[in-house]
Amino acid sequence: MKVFDNTTKKIFLASWVSINQAETSDHTLTQLNPSVSKPYWNILHPLRQRVENIQVRDRQLAHRLCKLIPSQCPFERDVKLFGKTLFHIPPMCKLNPLYEEVVGLRFRAMCYLADECGEDVSQYC
Repeated sequence: MKVFDNTTKKIFLASWVSINQAETSDHTLTQLNPSVSKPYWNILHPLRQRVENIQVRDRQLAHRLCKLIPSQCPFERDVKLFGKTLFHIPPMCKLNPLYEEVVGLRFRAMCYLADECGEDVSQYC
C-alpha cells in the first residue's frame, strides 16, 4: 500500500535525521522529502490565524463559546421510515474548512473554565 510505505519512510527519516529548525529551509525539506511541494498561499490562512489567536480570558466569553459551538455535529442524522434506516447523513462539520480551529477554540474555553475558574464543565460535554 502506498500510504503505508510513505508513512514508514517518514517515520524512518524522522527517527534517524535530526533537523535544527534554525537551519531548516524549504530547499532542505524538499531534498529530504521530495513529496513536499512549494508553499502556496492559502486563502483561509488569515482567518484560521485569527481564530487561533483568540485568547479566552473572560468567563462570560468562555461560557458563550461553549454554548455556541456544539460538542457534536448537529447535522449528522439517520433518516428512518417505519423503524428502518433509509439513509445516513454524514457529519458535515468535517467539511467546514475552519472545523479544527473552531473545535480548538471551544476546547480552550472549556479548559479556561475548568482550570482558571474552577467550574464543572461536564454540562458542556
